[in-house]
Amino acid sequence: MRRRSPRLELDFQVATRCRDLPSREDCLAWASAALEHDCRVALRIVGMPEGRALNRDFRARDYATNVLTFVYAGPPVFEGDLALCAPVVKREARLQGLDATAHWAHLVVHGMLHLQGYDHEDQGDAERMERREAQILGELGYPDPYRMAA
Repeated sequence: MRRRSPRLELDFQVATRCRDLPSREDCLAWASAALEHDCRVALRIVGMPEGRALNRDFRARDYATNVLTFVYAGPPVFEGDLALCAPVVKREARLQGLDATAHWAHLVVHGMLHLQGYDHEDQGDAERMERREAQILGELGYPDPYRMAA
């Protein structure tokens, strides 16, 4: 019997005036590539004030970070929110000399894997997650983000 492909319901939101953001279609493709389970996700692109408030209020870290994942349910269906802070993502890509589209793709994939239970709290988990990210990004035609810094 053939196993059905996981399904994704994506609510795409832009809550910033930043320019040159990825499209809903791009985010849907990147999120879909990282699917291992059925998921319902609100993917929200935010500005610096909202990114900072979310990180402060939910992680007790008073600065904006690139991506936050909030998991509400799962399995069998994983439900959650991804918040990507556009100014941070753009700044990181510029400072690290990364292709901006590849960096956006990496962070959407990273957030989706967190939603589905991946973690990087210890070395073994981090290596497993990084291998999976690199595999997905390679399938999408992007370079391994963990090999580019060398």
